[in-house]
Amino acid sequence: MACGVFVVAEVTLRAYWIAGGRWGYTACDRTGLVDPAGGCGAARVETLPFWAGWGAVGVGAALAVLVVCAVRFPGRYSAAGSWAAAVLLLVLAFPLHLLFEIPAALAGRPSDWRDLGARVVLATGGLLFIGLANSCAPRREAREAGYRPVPRWTRRWAYVAAALPVVGWAVPHGLWVLGVPFGIPQRQLDDIHRNLSTWTGVAITLVPPLAGLLVLGLTQRWGQQFPRWVPGLRGRQVPRLLAVVPAGVAALTLVTYGVLSTAVLVRQVLTGDTQWSDVREGWAVTATLLVFLCWGAALGVTTTGYAIATRPRPERATSTALSL
Repeated sequence: MACGVFVVAEVTLRAYWIAGGRWGYTACDRTGLVDPAGGCGAARVETLPFWAGWGAVGVGAALAVLVVCAVRFPGRYSAAGSWAAAVLLLVLAFPLHLLFEIPAALAGRPSDWRDLGARVVLATGGLLFIGLANSCAPRREAREAGYRPVPRWTRRWAYVAAALPVVGWAVPHGLWVLGVPFGIPQRQLDDIHRNLSTWTGVAITLVPPLAGLLVLGLTQRWGQQFPRWVPGLRGRQVPRLLAVVPAGVAALTLVTYGVLSTAVLVRQVLTGDTQWSDVREGWAVTATLLVFLCWGAALGVTTTGYAIATRPRPERATSTALSL
């Protein structure tokens, strides 16, 4: 039901845009205007991009068919389709962007709230389709209750994944907020202080490492069983996919961002748009790209270890073990 409401709402909004309305539409990634609060001149856009209009309607129609099939014909194929839809929506939402932009916006930085709102809605839709996939999947396996320790190598990679955003992100950004030109030229530091308020800088500095600490839950008891202080859920098993899917999507997003950003930098150097001297002078910014790549890889390995440790076991095997 919730997935159906999401799809209908999205298709209705896109149809409204196709008809000429522009409420909720943003053109900040297509125009040179600097007006994030007003959608960067969205009201003056006459021709709607394909994927914002008819393309999105087509995707919405496919999702609607998927929802109907999942309700009418639950099973392995419906679950696989729902998972594919969930991954697509989460990738389009690009959670990493929200991780940086929402704290900065709350701290007072001018932000495109239309874009942020759309991304939050897409992320919510992705979570709804995860629930749909879980509900229509065949019940052939049962997960053993209680805490199941993860492999030792998983813990090591979890510590790496938690330390990287602190050492590779929070430390240099904290120094820049304090006015220390660590690994960047003074002119770039002046630009940072000119364009960002102190509170925005603090938010951008602290939020990623704090969010990165959540990876430790993949190796702790509270990552498999809700803590006692959680009302209504205390002691219950944490749904396995509730941990695996968000962590997996975050790992994929971080690796993708690191690879694409590094590729763009290499292309700029090869074409002469960026000089090697600039790369050396701003080595801390370049190193940040590698931090994202390594952070995503460490998170991906940790998630794999969690998935292995918590994988469901066949009911027959579990019953036999209990009888013995």
